[in-house]
Amino acid sequence: MSTQQPVLVACMKWGTRYGSDFANRLYRSVARNISVPFRFLCFTDDTAGLDDAIETYPLPAINLPDHVSITPWRKLSLWQSPIADLHQGDMLVLDLDLVITGPLDDFFTYEPGSYCVIENWTQPGADIGNTSVFRIPIGKHTHIFDDFDRDPGDILSHHRIEQQYISRTLKEQIFWPKAWCLSFKHSILPRFPANWFATPQLPSDARIVAFTGHPDPDEARDGIWPAPWYKRHYKHVRPTPWISEHWR
Repeated sequence: MSTQQPVLVACMKWGTRYGSDFANRLYRSVARNISVPFRFLCFTDDTAGLDDAIETYPLPAINLPDHVSITPWRKLSLWQSPIADLHQGDMLVLDLDLVITGPLDDFFTYEPGSYCVIENWTQPGADIGNTSVFRIPIGKHTHIFDDFDRDPGDILSHHRIEQQYISRTLKEQIFWPKAWCLSFKHSILPRFPANWFATPQLPSDARIVAFTGHPDPDEARDGIWPAPWYKRHYKHVRPTPWISEHWR
């Protein structure tokens, strides 16, 4: 029996956009792509339908104004300590709209004890992280949560989104290697008009593909991109078979 301490993987699920199937697929994808013992935690307001192997916890308390209560600002609640039954250790936090396509072990051995995050694909060189995939050193940098919880109005007035606030406040952030975490729309999808004729191809060294906004993984898999009629001439995706292989 392994005596290695399990690594920590977490997700958050609230509202109705992403159902339990998204969390279950994420859990199964992690299990297929990790070779070390792990705990998978889901912080949620609805545990119905979640796999029994997923550890469920209530959404952590946070002082969120109503107009941002269902936005990613809620992810700041994970920076408090303790969180669930955890007081220390690195916790890898994954959004639900991800497709895991490669090994995950390195996400725990890369710069241990540091806050690691994706360099935002749409702001290269601006030192802004994208929190689709990030790793928190539990118990460190708790001011990220404490300052917001104490005065959310002031922070909201100066920062458009939570990842901008984190990156501007926490200068110790480290970006993951670029090849590990890709954006489906910004890294993989052929640019217009090629997206009408070419199927998106998965790079061999990609480990996680993020589907921010639309299309979601199931939509891109089926060649569907929900968009207003006046944007449909360029918002188009061909059916993408490799999603089915990895997102299951």
